[in-house]
Amino acid sequence: MSYSIGKLLPVDGFKIIRNGELPRSFHRSLSHLYQPIVGRLAVSLYHVLISESDMVEGDQVQSHHTLMSYLSAPLDKIYEARGKLEAIGLLRTFRSIEEDQQAVYLYSVRPPFSPEEFFLDDMLSLLLHYELGKEKYERLQSRLLNARQTLDGFTEITATFDEVFHNKMIETVQRETETIAKQQNHQPESRGPVASMDRVDFHWLNHALKKRMYPSEQILNGRNKKLIVQLATLYDLSNTELEKAVTWAIDENHYLVEEELKAACHDFMKEQKNDRQRDSALDRREKMKVENTSTNGTKEDQFIQMLEEISPRELLEDVSNGNRASEQDLKMIRDVMTEQGIEPGVMNVLVHYVLLKTDMKLSKPYLEKIASHWARKNVTTVRQAMNLAKAEHQKYQQWGKQKSQKRKNQKEEVIPAWFKQQEAPQHEKHEKQEGSQVNTDDIAARIKRLTNKGN
Repeated sequence: MSYSIGKLLPVDGFKIIRNGELPRSFHRSLSHLYQPIVGRLAVSLYHVLISESDMVEGDQVQSHHTLMSYLSAPLDKIYEARGKLEAIGLLRTFRSIEEDQQAVYLYSVRPPFSPEEFFLDDMLSLLLHYELGKEKYERLQSRLLNARQTLDGFTEITATFDEVFHNKMIETVQRETETIAKQQNHQPESRGPVASMDRVDFHWLNHALKKRMYPSEQILNGRNKKLIVQLATLYDLSNTELEKAVTWAIDENHYLVEEELKAACHDFMKEQKNDRQRDSALDRREKMKVENTSTNGTKEDQFIQMLEEISPRELLEDVSNGNRASEQDLKMIRDVMTEQGIEPGVMNVLVHYVLLKTDMKLSKPYLEKIASHWARKNVTTVRQAMNLAKAEHQKYQQWGKQKSQKRKNQKEEVIPAWFKQQEAPQHEKHEKQEGSQVNTDDIAARIKRLTNKGN
């Protein structure tokens, strides 16, 4: 779906103002530092806005058709590129509605950082490092900053303000500055990427540090606060994760080490990504649900189809009578699936089998042992898993007893109905035992209702 629909139209007008002078190195900064982050179209849009601001006189309004023609790009792509320029701190956008209900945008173009300023900005430098990789980033940094004069062998003798201006003049300047500040209605614009200070709950973070007996005022100074906000925005971290990262990065003198903080936040981001990937396994299905599921075939065939069409999370919640599955059980299943490479349908068979064998309680060692065996046997389908469970029943029974022998007054063994279908011809005199047998058909019926919800 187009990002610009309902927000920006080709007939909408725009005007351009320049905010600050462009540094001599701005072409180099845009090409080598900003373009890897925002892309070629965003940099091209910036160049067009700069060029148009030099050519257009006064308050002349142009339509966005102009930008579409210059850039040979559709409006939704231009809108997306504009957003990237705004986020990275190169553009501020304002909008007004004229008397004829025509929208007019004011684009305030801001100068890019010089290479020196860019590499001093934590958020921008981290973004570039992420896009280029360590080796290319360090090579580019060395190439762009190699002209800087080193201070080896020099001693600074620069005069201080106090040495030049006497105290009376300082007091006068301070009073005048305070008066001017009160008369101004706006704050000076900050440069660089746009990151809201509201992104982090510093009141909560300050309280958390004090509880740990850390000097929070020293740790949460102005520069550190800005860095924390940038990292929280860049890596999408929660306040709890930030607290852990900050406490990790505090040295023995209770100072915040910036590089340690960056590394800790990066580790949390990677951990988040891995968790999301692992969690997604819980919601995967062997097969998509099929409308108007056929009732042909045996009960076992129908049960296999049900296990193929629901996720492990849905199975857990359904055997819990619709209640939310516990985080502990979900984590257990997620870990077994990802570590052993078990397919969702096969995992459903394993969960169903183990629940009935262990009085509806999941045992991680038992799950892992059977899952490892199935992985070595290259079990990939629900039917294969059922057949192997039937064939290896005695072995799995011994595995289960190794841990349960310590418990007294053992309940009579419970086995799935799909397993008993194979055993029945050989043991016809052993009928289902009332009270101790979990009704698998009832579970199957609940699963069937679950799979039919979306149909």
